[in-house]
Amino acid sequence: MVSDRRVGYLEELEHELGARGLVARVVQTRSGPVFLRVVNPEAASLAEDVTCAPAPESLDHYFWWSWGERMHRVDDPRGAALKLAHVLQPLRREAHGKKPLAGDGHGRQAPSRDPLGREIHGRDVLGREAVKRERHERPVSRS
Repeated sequence: MVSDRRVGYLEELEHELGARGLVARVVQTRSGPVFLRVVNPEAASLAEDVTCAPAPESLDHYFWWSWGERMHRVDDPRGAALKLAHVLQPLRREAHGKKPLAGDGHGRQAPSRDPLGREIHGRDVLGREAVKRERHERPVSRS
């Protein structure tokens, strides 16, 4: 069955990604195509869904980015894993002429923030962010 073949390719890629510290899981839905969910556990907002399908002009299978662009050949899962690992790495702030994020002096980094500025304190294995709402207290007026 073609689907079993695609699952096998995605499982090979899953194994390669695990060796590089990324979390990956083959997902099979009832109505959609099988895909590989890949998450960088150190920056869960960096995630990608990879599919596997033949190229339109041939019968050769390829891994495909979530936006529909061909990523890499399925006969080289190591090469595909290297591409994904590179893409899912966070940008270093010092690479853009900015200072790195400050820690607290005890080896801990400043907390991550979501786009709304809320502190992110945890993530599940699929990369969904659990957001801890910060307390916004009004200053006590002394009169």
